[in-house]
Amino acid sequence: MDMKYPIGTFQFDGEMTSNVTEQWINEIEELPTLLREAVKDLNNDLLDTPYRSGGWTVRQVIHHLADSHMNAYIRFKLALTEENPVIKPYNETNWAELSDYKLPIDISLTLLETLHKRWTNLLRSLTPADMKKTFIHPDSGEVSVGKNIGIYAWHGRHHLAHINSLSNRQGW
Repeated sequence: MDMKYPIGTFQFDGEMTSNVTEQWINEIEELPTLLREAVKDLNNDLLDTPYRSGGWTVRQVIHHLADSHMNAYIRFKLALTEENPVIKPYNETNWAELSDYKLPIDISLTLLETLHKRWTNLLRSLTPADMKKTFIHPDSGEVSVGKNIGIYAWHGRHHLAHINSLSNRQGW
């Protein structure tokens, strides 16, 4: 198994149907519950274990998900309310070194629970025209709202797989 990409990279070449996007939205909605379940028995020593050599700790992954998904939520709102806005990327690696990444994970798990409620409410309200709206990411170019739903459904599963595969390998 590829420890960096345990579920592979995001790939989607199919037709963007309402069933596909609803499945992705359901995955985004379920993520906070699945994360809480994945880490419920982990003490501080285990939370501070990297999921792979050179990778982030479980604690950093949880805090990263909160930061990343807050940024994603804002990017969706920008794409929905502005004409093809250019969004601001951020240095995830540097953010993971800041002091708030050492806080208890419950802070970010609670943030994810409430954020995902607002986010999935917004996503379920989108029209077919909204799904086609776009933003510009300076590193990856133009991204549609519809595709971005898939990217973030994958993103949550990707990091959940980091935690679960580490737990399985370690026998936690």
